[in-house]
Amino acid sequence: MASLSLWDRYQAHLVRYDDLGIWLDISRMRFGDDFFASMTARAEEAFSRMKDLEAGAIANPDENRMVGHYWLRNPALAPTADIRDEIETTKAHIQQFAADVHSGKIPGAAGKFTSLLLIGIGGSALGPQFIAEALGATGDAMTVHFLDNTDPDGFDKTFARLGNLGATLTVVISKSGGTKETRNGMVETQARYEAQGLPFGKHAVAVTGPGSELDKVAEIGGWLKRFPMWDWVGGRTSIMSAVGLVPMALQGLDIDGFLAGAAAMDAKTRVGKIEENAAMLIALMWHFAGNGKGAKDMVILPYKDRLVLFSKYLQQLVMESLGKEKDLAGNIVHQGIAVYGNKGSTDQHAYVQQLREGVPNFFATFIEVRKDRHAAPFDVEPGVTSGDYLQGFLRGTRTALYENGRDSMTITVPRVDAFTIGALIALYERAVGFYASLVNINAYHQPGVEAGKKAAARILALQGKVIAALHGAAPKTAPQLAREVDADPEDVYHVLNHLAANASNMLRSQATTPSQETFGFR
Repeated sequence: MASLSLWDRYQAHLVRYDDLGIWLDISRMRFGDDFFASMTARAEEAFSRMKDLEAGAIANPDENRMVGHYWLRNPALAPTADIRDEIETTKAHIQQFAADVHSGKIPGAAGKFTSLLLIGIGGSALGPQFIAEALGATGDAMTVHFLDNTDPDGFDKTFARLGNLGATLTVVISKSGGTKETRNGMVETQARYEAQGLPFGKHAVAVTGPGSELDKVAEIGGWLKRFPMWDWVGGRTSIMSAVGLVPMALQGLDIDGFLAGAAAMDAKTRVGKIEENAAMLIALMWHFAGNGKGAKDMVILPYKDRLVLFSKYLQQLVMESLGKEKDLAGNIVHQGIAVYGNKGSTDQHAYVQQLREGVPNFFATFIEVRKDRHAAPFDVEPGVTSGDYLQGFLRGTRTALYENGRDSMTITVPRVDAFTIGALIALYERAVGFYASLVNINAYHQPGVEAGKKAAARILALQGKVIAALHGAAPKTAPQLAREVDADPEDVYHVLNHLAANASNMLRSQATTPSQETFGFR
């Protein structure tokens, strides 16, 4: 580690974007004096690759696609006039649609829409959920609810909170239209509307790829509106496309400020000097902390309730982007960085004890928000506010971790508003892109996710075979059925137990071992 005092080290390694009110402090990461010099060549290569990516080069070679989420907040950067026009036209259509919904020009069966139900999964839900939690308020134009899984009990809980479906606008988000979790939520939602005699299409909006399965369903069903998702925008970086802008606009949030914040951060982190580029410094700190192998977890500690979902949002952005088996040359590398977190000071009563004294297998990122509240300060003690305590806990925890050999960095923002949230997202998006270049992986595909989908499809197909084999037959054991349908007996056993728990006409006998239990239909 450098020989500078902590105060000198803080001043030497603090990046201040004073016009944005955003600072990055990496002084509590214990990199040595020669670290940046040792990483200069890799950083310069990462700068070069990012420049090519923004210019429209194929940055996702596995799928032969451009990667264009940076164009969404600055359409002038788009490589073609057609793409630029699509971005600008889509944003204008979103704003006009939201205005028509808010004015009552586009109503539901019960009149003006007051509730919004968003159906999606992964990037199609995590981004909008984070934005709604961070920027939402009681006076918003619409109250937002989410179906972001295929859990029937979760569906029922959300529907119970919705109230009047005739005043609820449903937005279904799926690029392909074939994502089963989203499709299931849509099918159940449509059934709820129809059970009340309401035409689903007159209460529904699609955000999807042109010509997709969902696009066709929406067209045939006469849905209110269809907004595009483009193949050059990945799900985890889609928050500034219609995926995020449609719910933001309907909620009545500041999408112009959101995009402006991201564009402003992009301009700062496009600079090709390591010491001036916060996104590159974050990526280099990730590399230093985990020795370029993801050897340590990333703990996100935002000291603000509104940012409670930021760690969840970053889990997908970071882990889906960086968690890769192979590098761009096809070598087995098993890259990735695990991300977790909640919020301060809640974390201090949850797992900071382990962070300070347990396994030192992590580095922390504190996120500090300067502005405590919009209302006037309130003293909980003479001359001391609740926000003073929050600041004290942040600084105290940071010091306590450092004193016990735990590294951290701190990002400071002026307040939680649309501009700042846009800037934070853009900062991490570029840090992820830089880190991927530093370790030579493709950050923009997700083969592991596709493998999980295929495995799920196999289990569902097996369930159909099991049901067919049991109908009209005497009760059978899992091994017997496995032989009949040519499948793994454990897979069959789990399918049978699921059926027994949910199908009223399924009988299950108790036995001392799973292989002796029998299952059959009444």
